[in-house]
Amino acid sequence: MKFKYVIVGAGLAGLTVAERIANELNEKVLVIEKRGHIGGNVYDSYNNDGILIHNYGPHIFHTNDREVYLYLSKFTKWNDFWHRVLTYVDGNLVPMPITVETINKLYNLNLDCFQVEEFLKQQAEDIKEVKTSKDVALSKVGQDIYEKIFETYTKKQWGVDPGQLDTSVISRIPIRLNRDTRYFADKYQGMPSHGYTKMCENMVANKNIKIMLNTDYKEVMDQIDYDYLIYTGPTDEFYNYKHGKLAYRSIRFEFETFDLEEYQEAPVVNYPNDYDYTRITEFKKLTWQKHNKTTICKEFPCAEGEPYYPFPTKDCKAQFALYEEEMKKETNVIFLGRLAEYRYYNMDAVVRRALDVFKELSNNVR
Repeated sequence: MKFKYVIVGAGLAGLTVAERIANELNEKVLVIEKRGHIGGNVYDSYNNDGILIHNYGPHIFHTNDREVYLYLSKFTKWNDFWHRVLTYVDGNLVPMPITVETINKLYNLNLDCFQVEEFLKQQAEDIKEVKTSKDVALSKVGQDIYEKIFETYTKKQWGVDPGQLDTSVISRIPIRLNRDTRYFADKYQGMPSHGYTKMCENMVANKNIKIMLNTDYKEVMDQIDYDYLIYTGPTDEFYNYKHGKLAYRSIRFEFETFDLEEYQEAPVVNYPNDYDYTRITEFKKLTWQKHNKTTICKEFPCAEGEPYYPFPTKDCKAQFALYEEEMKKETNVIFLGRLAEYRYYNMDAVVRRALDVFKELSNNVR
């Protein structure tokens, strides 16, 4: 087989580059995917009861990047969805991220925005050098809130103490000195009207794109003649674990369907201290689907399984740096995405990265 472009992985990163190559360059492109479907972790499907679920946990699109929003809007219409999350603490449900409402409910107070700001200043610890996620939390909200909301949840999520994790983990969770209880504050937010899988199908609806599912790329690459390889899989696997296996955090998903109109108050409820799971998602509250039953998903973080989250520690970053040196030597291989670049990307960020990679690629071949 002869293809100028070969892409390994049919997640958002790979599909974005494939779509651009097929439609902008009018070139044929081969996409190789080990799973039996496209879309990567944003893949959604209808379960046996006819309820649309997110097979790999909840995905909510949000961005301040207008170009990314307009790009994806070519392939889907959006439900204007504003995500809200509740956290189960001390027997009560409080809004996340931390807002004025959270503090008032957590401590049975009636503070205004200015008073909450002063309250948090009094709680916060004076950390001279913020080095870890634990330092981030303590320096912003103090010991009590750290223990109630962050400590055990983070231990469940990552399997280690927050004091061992990079600052980026807890820094992603905003603290707002207002009453805005939306989980994200981005300008553009929404859910694809007909689901992520349909959006992905629309992205690759071009005769120039050939997709091979249920295929290990290593088993077929010697049969393919190509000029460029865009690789979105794990980098340690690409190099046959030359510098050891990189650590990832995985998740086990447990789905349950109930003969109920509604299971919980919010689309997502976090459980930082109770139970072995970290959160429960109720999909109808994400998709606006009308159904007399409802399906939920409990998430159990684990060490083994499908790689989802690169491990944010100094040792892991140092190990990946060895692979980065190998990557720099490649002349016709482009590493793209969360697994290949060993970094956490939100959906909009990975699409932005893919669009930028395409621009660089197209400039090189023209």
